[in-house]
Amino acid sequence: MIKLFSLKQQKKDEESAGGNRTGAGGKKASAAQLRIQKDINELNLTKTCEINFPDDDDLLNFRIIISPDEGIYKGGRFVFSFKVGQGYPHDPPKVKCETMVYHPNIDLEGNVCLNILREDWKPVLTINSVIYGLHYLFLEPNPEDPLNKEAAEVLQNNRRLFEQNVHRSLRGGYVGSTYFERCLK
Repeated sequence: MIKLFSLKQQKKDEESAGGNRTGAGGKKASAAQLRIQKDINELNLTKTCEINFPDDDDLLNFRIIISPDEGIYKGGRFVFSFKVGQGYPHDPPKVKCETMVYHPNIDLEGNVCLNILREDWKPVLTINSVIYGLHYLFLEPNPEDPLNKEAAEVLQNNRRLFEQNVHRSLRGGYVGSTYFERCLK
């Protein structure tokens, strides 16, 4: 009985001395926190992407800035907010585009249509996978699965007009009755 008590006390002493992995404030890190830390450490960002943490102690909420250097969105600067829930990696992160953009797969409220953020999400996917998916949306907009149906229809029926609308929106101006802030870098 005494040995059992001393083992419990020894374990408590080790935990209080930092023997356990802990998050901010000395609390045990959740599985989501441990996984996101691993994902961030393994990020392989290209020169067209950067990561920003508004709060250095909160790895579950951050921004990714994508600045395509090719394609029709070349020169644009698009900010995405990532909110990683406690169910991560079993649940995908919540991603929202903070930059208003004329795009068939991003609506005017910033919702993003990317299959790996919905039905095709798997726990083996990482934040890196999501960033590559977002980057690919700017290289190859997909009118087959749109959130902005008007932009998708223009892309399908008149690619030249679509490209003109994209350039007008990047420079800051109206596309139809919608005003877009300048987002060229």
